[in-house]
Amino acid sequence: MQKTFKALSDPTRRKVLQLLRERDMTAGEIAGYFNSTKPTLSRHFSVLQEADLIQGTKNSSTITYRLNVTVLEETLLAMMEMFNIDPERMKND
Repeated sequence: MQKTFKALSDPTRRKVLQLLRERDMTAGEIAGYFNSTKPTLSRHFSVLQEADLIQGTKNSSTITYRLNVTVLEETLLAMMEMFNIDPERMKND
């Protein structure tokens, strides 16, 4: 859980997750949304992968990333539980 919170603490990584929520994307496609260097983005991808929030598939020299929704959902539910937020109540609001 700590790796997940660390991954979510950075705005760049949160933006990567938002992008991947829409569709799977290559590292190059994701890079087009940022003014960061490739090594910096690569480190962000590594942190997200270590937290199991994204998964990458290498095809030749291209890596395509996809969001691991299950881990993200589990993290959000755990956070809601920590703060005594009833997920069922959130659905009805």
